[in-house]
Amino acid sequence: MTREKILSVTGRACAAVMLVAALALTFTVSDYYIFNRISEFGAFAAAQWLKKAGLLLIPAAIFFKNKKCADSAKYIIPAAVIISLCTFGGFFDITKTAETPVQEIYNSINLFMPKWLHITLFAAESAAMLGACAVLFITYGFKVEAKSFIYLVAGTVAAIPLNIFENFFDINAIPQNSFLRFKNFTVWHLAAILALIGATAGGYYFLRNKQRDEQFRWLCAAAGALLLQYHSKDSMVMGDGYNVYNTVFACIPLFICNIGVYVSALSVFLRRKTLYATSFFVHAGGAISVFVYFGKDSMSNYGIFCSYSILYFCFTHIFLFMLCVLPSTLGMYKFRIKDCIIPLIYYFIVIVLASVASAAVTGYSMSLGLEGDDVLMPNYAFTQINPLPFEVPPVVTLNLWGYEVNVLYILGLYAAYVAIFFTFYGFYRLFLFVRGKVLGAAQRRRLLREETDGGLYDPADDEAALTVSEAETGGEENTEPHAGKN
Repeated sequence: MTREKILSVTGRACAAVMLVAALALTFTVSDYYIFNRISEFGAFAAAQWLKKAGLLLIPAAIFFKNKKCADSAKYIIPAAVIISLCTFGGFFDITKTAETPVQEIYNSINLFMPKWLHITLFAAESAAMLGACAVLFITYGFKVEAKSFIYLVAGTVAAIPLNIFENFFDINAIPQNSFLRFKNFTVWHLAAILALIGATAGGYYFLRNKQRDEQFRWLCAAAGALLLQYHSKDSMVMGDGYNVYNTVFACIPLFICNIGVYVSALSVFLRRKTLYATSFFVHAGGAISVFVYFGKDSMSNYGIFCSYSILYFCFTHIFLFMLCVLPSTLGMYKFRIKDCIIPLIYYFIVIVLASVASAAVTGYSMSLGLEGDDVLMPNYAFTQINPLPFEVPPVVTLNLWGYEVNVLYILGLYAAYVAIFFTFYGFYRLFLFVRGKVLGAAQRRRLLREETDGGLYDPADDEAALTVSEAETGGEENTEPHAGKN
């Protein structure tokens, strides 16, 4: 093997071990518990934050051969690892105190990782980070470009622990009717919708004139940030809780948008037509629908506008929506109506699995002795609790593990979401039609001015005409890495 091959294999192996260990560590209470307790964990929490950024920078440097990410990681990340190894204190002893019999049962579900395994995974992640950075030093040398550190800033911002703002307020001291609380149809609801629109439009205008390879790299970076933030919930549900969820069962990816995180990320990593179609048709509509209506306020507990729960929800769903629609709007993939067949079958399978899994978890929790409001209702894909302000009568039911599944509601839920998917597609086609007309009118005015000025030929006219054609058809179907215009 050549030197370059050995370095490549070693670097990829280290990065893979780092990512697997980091994923496993999210299933511990302590992984994110420390970030809203900065006064207690101080330098260790700061070092762990930088290591979270390293989970984005190191894969970009090794798998995508990004030298700027390598420059920004190879000095800072090893320093963060060393600091964390020297200041961890009681990190491995953090647990969830059981103040009630119900919490004891929850702890029996959540606290499944022994301390020795926790320490082993932490050491493995740290060693793999140091090994990966050593490969970067050997590959790129010790010299760095100062401008590369902008990627460190970007990575640190993308990896920000979303519960860090909870250091500045006590949620228990804020009344339920406070203006700061996130509720449906409030100014904070409007802010969330505007953030969705602004982020998607901003992402499109930022990427539209870049070459195809660069567009894919940015989308992959967004997918990495989405996956990192998505898995922060694993730790939060075991400790401080997320929304109304307090057990690891909430981490099972059977919520529509949770599965969408993986489907949309894989669609940009692997560039597969079926994944693009499923991401665009199913998960874009699913993501945008929850911004229109967040569900019954009585069923939710998002906290105030800067609590972890609402920041997590908005970050993950905004990035999910962007990854679902940007490949199509940028012309990487054109969705045709015939492409909806596989997504519709896929969604039906998801609804069935979600219904069965929800019933299984509920039945299991009842077998543990939980009663009343303490019974676990994971509500995967909304298959247990109707989010709308009306009820569906249990005309046809199916008893699974002691839980009655409302079959009529499940079928109605499937039909309702299918209607949402087609409605979203209709609005998307309307958007393409309007955009094509606007660009076409602009092109005609430009040609008229040129004729008035003497009819001089401008080669840019051909490219402008192609842009109009793509706008009217939704872009050419092309997922090859070098398909962009140079």
